[in-house]
Amino acid sequence: MGQIKQLLPLGDRTVIEHCVSTIIAAGIKDIVVVLGHDAGDVSKTIHHFPVRTVLNTQQESEMAESVRTGLKSVSADATGILICLADHPLVMPETIKALATLHKNYPEAIIIPSCKRKRGHPTLFPGNIMQEIFVRNSLRDVIGSNAEKVRYLDVADDGVLLDMDTTEDYERILDNYHKRG
Repeated sequence: MGQIKQLLPLGDRTVIEHCVSTIIAAGIKDIVVVLGHDAGDVSKTIHHFPVRTVLNTQQESEMAESVRTGLKSVSADATGILICLADHPLVMPETIKALATLHKNYPEAIIIPSCKRKRGHPTLFPGNIMQEIFVRNSLRDVIGSNAEKVRYLDVADDGVLLDMDTTEDYERILDNYHKRG
């Protein structure tokens, strides 16, 4: 998008502040934020949140490298790893709570939210399966190699589908945010 999308304004906060606030509101306690080349500005913006930050030093790496970086900071006791993307700022806390509840009932399942019959984000992985990211190229490969363990959670939260890759996407997110009021 030509700018740091995590720092774009969304109401009275930034996109990254919305994402972190949502995760906290859902009751998630152990939160690791993986930062990239824009680490300084983003870190300053979220310094007041109870999160740990780690740095992915590989500038042009794929998302899988950020996941690997973050996983190195997650407790070995974690039964589930929730991969939240900063470019999905409108996910509702209730959706994350529902993913966590389903994880308690199906701890070996990869849980993917679905809205309007479309797969969305965030995805919750069992801790042991998530370790496969160290030998696979992508999260998609991890999911593909464990297809029999995938469970979908139907949600009415279109925030799981709304991401920001273009200026038009950002404008659509702003519009949806204002409609939610």
